[in-house]
Amino acid sequence: MNRSVIITGGSRGIGAATAILAARKGYEVCVNFLSNEKAALKVVDHIIRNGGKAIALQADVSSESEVANMFRTVDSSMSPLWGLVNNAGILETQMRFEDMKTDRWERILKSNVMSCFHCSKEAIRRLSAKHGGAGGSIVNVGSIASLSGSPGEYVDYAAAKGAVDSLTRGLSRELACEGIRVNAVRPAFIYTDIHASGGEPGRVDRIKDLIPMKRGGQPEEVAEAIVWLLSDEASYCTGTFIDLAGGR
Repeated sequence: MNRSVIITGGSRGIGAATAILAARKGYEVCVNFLSNEKAALKVVDHIIRNGGKAIALQADVSSESEVANMFRTVDSSMSPLWGLVNNAGILETQMRFEDMKTDRWERILKSNVMSCFHCSKEAIRRLSAKHGGAGGSIVNVGSIASLSGSPGEYVDYAAAKGAVDSLTRGLSRELACEGIRVNAVRPAFIYTDIHASGGEPGRVDRIKDLIPMKRGGQPEEVAEAIVWLLSDEASYCTGTFIDLAGGR
């Protein structure tokens, strides 16, 4: 295919599932990770053993300089960039809004919003026809929390994902005539270890009876939507949101 894709937060959960599926579809994959090198290398090894091409690159994607270095490494070691999946993000312990401290909000916004800003900017400089690029696709991983507000648990996370929604809409219109499509998925109630970060590893099982489909989702189900949005099969699709929340 001679196309590379960068997946931030690619060492676990939705990111890892997306990396594996993208490689299966023929993309060369950069598996970005922050600290869990072992998990990232496990994803890369799986891809290579199954005939794909992948590398693992450590970078704090909330850091402008580290993001720039990561993209330069991809430039020099992989096929031309085609896609970016802005998947990296964090939760913090469930609590009411008035108990949240400023430093928590700053961490949430840096990890969930500024990461998308830094990575998207570098991708646009490579993909946009305005800069001599051949076009490409950006997929942002948002959350149904941007619609629900996540009261009593993660209002800060929900607000950050609301910013990702706005970024998706704005960039999709700004870049549509430059060959770049920008879309988003909004998962919820997915079986990943992010819930442990919020202090409740079993959250999905606790609330699954409130979901119309009566079950939680799997990372692979989200990956299918992401990789479709990356692909030429979604060639007339930009500014679109795919909600993956079991009907909730």
